[in-house]
Amino acid sequence: MIDRNDDLPMSRCLEAVEEALARYGKPEIFNTDQGSQFTSIAFTGLLLKNEIKISMDGKGAWRDNVFVERLWRTIKYEEVYLRAYASVPEARASIGRYIDGFYNARRPHSSLDRRTPDEAYFAALQPIPVAA
Repeated sequence: MIDRNDDLPMSRCLEAVEEALARYGKPEIFNTDQGSQFTSIAFTGLLLKNEIKISMDGKGAWRDNVFVERLWRTIKYEEVYLRAYASVPEARASIGRYIDGFYNARRPHSSLDRRTPDEAYFAALQPIPVAA
């Protein structure tokens, strides 16, 4: 996984998108806030080159991304505030385990009819046709 610095320099943003594209394929749309990294020619150019629609939240409009804001609130209350991390790498690893091992895999969500995010995501995938 990419080691992201707290200030999120442009090169790290580009690396993260390229890694995500390689791992998960191309999304239909990419939503960000209006941070300078995300409005830069390099970042928007990478998305456009990959034919990804760009969506940006309104300036200072946290409501535009309410679902992600709710996710971060949950992560803080269910993981971060319960731990005393010794270092940034330890915090990153622990939060990653929480997201991958608990939040997505085992934590049911009322908005998903009590399914986990993994269950909802994989149930929605279309099977790839097998060549005859």
